[in-house]
Amino acid sequence: METKKRPGGQRDWISSQAYERLQRKLADLRGLSAREPADSDFDDNGPDAQRAWQTRIRQIHDLLVRADVGDDPPDYGVAEPGMVLTVRYHDTGDTETFLLGARGVEHCGVEVYSPRSPLGAAVTGARPGEQRSFTLPGGATLTVTLLSAEPYGVHLAGAT
Repeated sequence: METKKRPGGQRDWISSQAYERLQRKLADLRGLSAREPADSDFDDNGPDAQRAWQTRIRQIHDLLVRADVGDDPPDYGVAEPGMVLTVRYHDTGDTETFLLGARGVEHCGVEVYSPRSPLGAAVTGARPGEQRSFTLPGGATLTVTLLSAEPYGVHLAGAT
């Protein structure tokens, strides 16, 4: 599948598989939402279900519109959307591995952080060995070292 890029702004990277899965989910929700309450098995909460479906339809639609969909980024070892990153926290020495991408979309067995999250924004553009600091919403500052960055597909292949 060809990569679709959003002009300007920060990308929300998702895999081609996640894009297709979200397209199917969106079609299913639109079908459910279009049905009349009398045509379905609605209970007394029918209007609430309709509102919930409409909200989820908007969320999925917005994500698909701003998504950068496609193949893995090049394997240059640079932290960018579509890469699985491993960082070490300086305060504890703990390590964490996560995908830099759109939250709630991928099913990869690792946590997903948005490039707009404090950690995601801090490490974007880093190379292995580089230290980056970021501030948590509560005001605490954390420092991490990027240990590795590998494309999502490479990570999945190694996990199987």
